[in-house]
Amino acid sequence: MIVLVGFMGAGKTTVGTLLAARLGLPFADSDHVIEQTAGRPIRQIFADDGEPAFRALEHEVIAALLDGPPAVLALGGGAPQYPPTKDRLIADPTAQVVYLHVGYGQALNRVGGDAGRPLLARPDLPELYRRRLSVYAAVAALTVRTDGRPPEAVSDDILARLAGVRAYLQ
Repeated sequence: MIVLVGFMGAGKTTVGTLLAARLGLPFADSDHVIEQTAGRPIRQIFADDGEPAFRALEHEVIAALLDGPPAVLALGGGAPQYPPTKDRLIADPTAQVVYLHVGYGQALNRVGGDAGRPLLARPDLPELYRRRLSVYAAVAALTVRTDGRPPEAVSDDILARLAGVRAYLQ
């Protein structure tokens, strides 16, 4: 199981799709699975039920995905901040967590103007970005920088480095 974490705009969905295709595994984006499960968009879940209810649902979805068959998973940017999800990611021996590190400016360049990302309207967005960096690093076995790199190069880097980790552990 390969789990991709990182801030919005890091390339989790794009890189995850490439990795899954190269490995012959299914790909799942936890945000899409949450919306399918709840039958409504994430921003509506936040508005109607609040963030604590969303995080609890998100954790249930991620735990079910981690308990399922091998896949490549892309997690929402805030998922690793929720303590039960963070603990599960750290403790799960089957999950190779990869942190896709994107610089703040690059993240905004990639997703700026996307009306589907209400997080962009937060006045504390730079601070939120800084707070999440240490959480991503804490849950990850590998960190891969994505700034200025095509998704194919990031995917190649992940596959090469994961092969090295597996060889070292055997």
